[in-house]
Amino acid sequence: MRLKVAMLGVEHYHANFWASAFLQRPEVEIVGVWDPVADKAAEFAVRHDIEAQGDLRSLIRRSHAVAICSATNEHLMLVEAAAALGRPVLCEKPLGIDRAQCDAIAEVVARSGIRFMQSFPKRFDPANHEIARLLKEEALGQVTLCRIRHGHGHGLAEAFRSAWFVDPARSGGGTLLDEGVHAADFLRWMFGEPESVFATLSSAALGLPVEDTAVATFRYAQGLIAEVTTSWCFAAADTSIEIYGTEGSILLSGVDIASRPTRETDFLRVFRRGKGEGWSASEVVPSFKTGIFHEHVARAFVDALKRGGPMPVTIEDGRRAFAMIDAAYRSAATGRAEPIRA
Repeated sequence: MRLKVAMLGVEHYHANFWASAFLQRPEVEIVGVWDPVADKAAEFAVRHDIEAQGDLRSLIRRSHAVAICSATNEHLMLVEAAAALGRPVLCEKPLGIDRAQCDAIAEVVARSGIRFMQSFPKRFDPANHEIARLLKEEALGQVTLCRIRHGHGHGLAEAFRSAWFVDPARSGGGTLLDEGVHAADFLRWMFGEPESVFATLSSAALGLPVEDTAVATFRYAQGLIAEVTTSWCFAAADTSIEIYGTEGSILLSGVDIASRPTRETDFLRVFRRGKGEGWSASEVVPSFKTGIFHEHVARAFVDALKRGGPMPVTIEDGRRAFAMIDAAYRSAATGRAEPIRA
C-alpha cells in the first residue's frame, strides 16, 4: 500500500523541495495540498501536478500522514487538525512563533500520541556527520570555541522583504529565528545543552520590523563558547562552521546559500597537531552543495513511517532549539546574558 501524504500549507518555499522528494518515491502518493489561501494551493498543485483541496479535514482524513510547510503562525492550528485524526506530522522549522505556541504544540502531540518530526535538515548532511564523528573521537582534544555563520542574501531582494518572513506576527522573528534555529540545533546535536546566551540584533540594513542581522554567543558549563552569526544580507561568504580545540581545528564551507557558490572542493578541512601536523581535506561533499538538502527531511520522514520507531528529529529537539533562540531574544532585549530555559 502506498503511503498517502497530505501537504498542509505551502507558503514556505521548502514545500517545493518536500513535494519533489515525496513524488520521487514510488511508494508515496501526495493525496492533495491545502493552504488557507486557495490560490496558493492551486498554483502549487499545478506546479507539482497534484490536486488542490479546499476542505482541510477531508484532506487529512484521506491521508496517512501530513507535511506542514505553512507560515510559522499556522503550525499550531495544523498540528491540532492532524492530531484530531491521529495523523503523523512533519513540521517545518521553527516549531512555533513563541514559547507558548511551542508548548501548545508539544501538549497536543503528547496528548494525542501522534508521531512528530521537526524539520532540521542539517541532521542529514554527511559533512555534519563527519564532524560529529571527529568530535566523538575527540580528534580536536578539548573543544574551546565553535563559530557558526549561517544565512543568505535574500533580504537584498524586494520579494523577500515583502514576504511573510518579515512579519513578526506570522514568522515569530527575523534572521535569528529563521536561520539561527538551524545553528541552535547543530550546537545541541554536537555539544548538548548550553547554559546561557548573550545576543545583539540589528535591523539597520533593511529597516524591517524584524532583525536582518544577529549575533548570539552561547556558553556551556564546561567552558565551551559557541557563536552564532546570522543574516539575510550575506552577499557572499565562505566558511560556515569553525570548531577549535586544543589538538586541532575544523573548517566547513558550502553549507548555506551565501557560501554554496564559493568553492568546488575541500569543503571540510581538518587541522591536527602533533605527529604529521597539518591540514587535510575530507572528500565529503555537503548536501547543500549537491543541491539536495531539504529533500532529505521528507525522505527521512517517509523512512521513519515505514520502519516504525522514533522519528530521527523529535518535537523535543524543536522545543529546545527554539528555547535557545528565545533566550537570545530575551538577552537582546535586556542587554545581559540570559539562561536557557528548557
